[in-house]
Amino acid sequence: MDQIASNDYGVPAMVLMERAGIAVFEAIKEMLPCPGRISVLCGRGNNGGDGFVVARLAHEAGYDVEVLVAASESQLRDDARTQLAVSRAQGVQPTFYDDPCWSRRLECIAAFDLVVDALLGTGAHGEIKGPIAEAIQAINHSGIPAISVDIPSGIETDTGSDLGASVWALRTITFGVPKPFLFQGIGMEHAGYWTVADIGYPSAVLQSATDARLIDLEWVADVLPTRMRTAHKRDNGHVLIIAGSHTMPGAAALACRGALRAGAGLVTLASVESVCDLVSAQLPEVIRVPLPNTNGFLNKEAALALRDIRADSAVIGPGLGQAEPVREFLADLFRDWEIPSCLDADALNAISSGVPLPQTRCVLTPHPGEMGRLMGSSVGEIQSDRFRTVTEATAKFGQAVVLKGPHTIIGCQGKPMSVNPTGNCGMASAGMGDVLSGLIGTLLAQDLPTYCGAMAAVYWHGLAADICQEVIGQVGYLASDVADSLPAARAKLTSSCEARSRVRSSLCSCPPLVS
Repeated sequence: MDQIASNDYGVPAMVLMERAGIAVFEAIKEMLPCPGRISVLCGRGNNGGDGFVVARLAHEAGYDVEVLVAASESQLRDDARTQLAVSRAQGVQPTFYDDPCWSRRLECIAAFDLVVDALLGTGAHGEIKGPIAEAIQAINHSGIPAISVDIPSGIETDTGSDLGASVWALRTITFGVPKPFLFQGIGMEHAGYWTVADIGYPSAVLQSATDARLIDLEWVADVLPTRMRTAHKRDNGHVLIIAGSHTMPGAAALACRGALRAGAGLVTLASVESVCDLVSAQLPEVIRVPLPNTNGFLNKEAALALRDIRADSAVIGPGLGQAEPVREFLADLFRDWEIPSCLDADALNAISSGVPLPQTRCVLTPHPGEMGRLMGSSVGEIQSDRFRTVTEATAKFGQAVVLKGPHTIIGCQGKPMSVNPTGNCGMASAGMGDVLSGLIGTLLAQDLPTYCGAMAAVYWHGLAADICQEVIGQVGYLASDVADSLPAARAKLTSSCEARSRVRSSLCSCPPLVS
């Protein structure tokens, strides 16, 4: 982006560097009112040049500033050297790595109020060694808040992995667009609270095609089906949920609850009789279809019983179990299955053991363990680059894939991946995926394409969890609480859409332009 802005649009690199420094300094003023003591640690490249700008601005504003450079002066790159000269002219006097005072001053950064990490930028690769490693270690051991410039030093940009040592920042100011490290790997933790600063990239650069995009509230609000005043229950989708076993009845209940709370007009549960009875007691709105079973698990005869059932979508897998009768049931069911489906949990486990996918539109919703089984990889390999994993999974299965976890990633062949910004760590508890599968099933039943339905469902699901966090607290709310918050989350989404419509109407009587 820097090169395109400079070479194709005539935006000088020094201008981008100046604006980057201003953006970081604005964050410093929010965190540390003047007067305060700031230690700025710079590298030899453009990230270090940003750091020199920060140091100069802070010095001019009356902060007590110390600058430590993890390189000798002769190693500085051209733009960083230019910014060094400007900062020196304003009274900033840095200490370089080859200065005898370097080590002692590095040990003393704990005496400052704030440290700015401008050591390494987004191009860093290979194991961190030498003065950069020493500086990173000093920052992490100092016990004072750190602001990272563009990226925490020592984090690999594309994967979020650690390059041997990395800064643990309280806040990261990244430039132009979010980067992959913010959504996976250790980078997700080490970035702390992050914001994206506009430093003057031309709009054409910012809007150019990328491998992934963030789902936003306005898009979800626009894509959700509108409930017509004249609608009846069949207009709002009939979801068939094939889930549950005698050992895991709750998964079926949560999937049904998610579908109902998402606004499905009809929800039918097809399961073993004991599960149907339990769910009916909790959710009398659910239609029951008891199926044949072997020792509490669905069997091949159950597939035959479902041949003539009619529904707009299906959710298959939560709580079915991994017994051999279940595998036989799914293999028989999928052979001629035509209903658009969300495949979760034990349906995915069956597929990973060799059961062919049904020849219909599907959304696969694995967590990292299930994805590992589907791809023949370890969880560590899956998590080491979640974007790459989703790309490979969509190519392998030819269906929409939802890789669950913090910042869930959704992929579909021929489309950019989508990253979900909603949700919180309170969702790390049992049953959340079952609610999500019911929600996806509802949107598929309401005629959303698999990719769009998956994206909207994941965002909506996370937003409901964020409401739970606000009302109940970050830890201790349940999957059923998230399901019950889905109507409030939808109201929040649609109220935003309605507010924008009112603003458009008040501004102009002409139809809005469509880009």
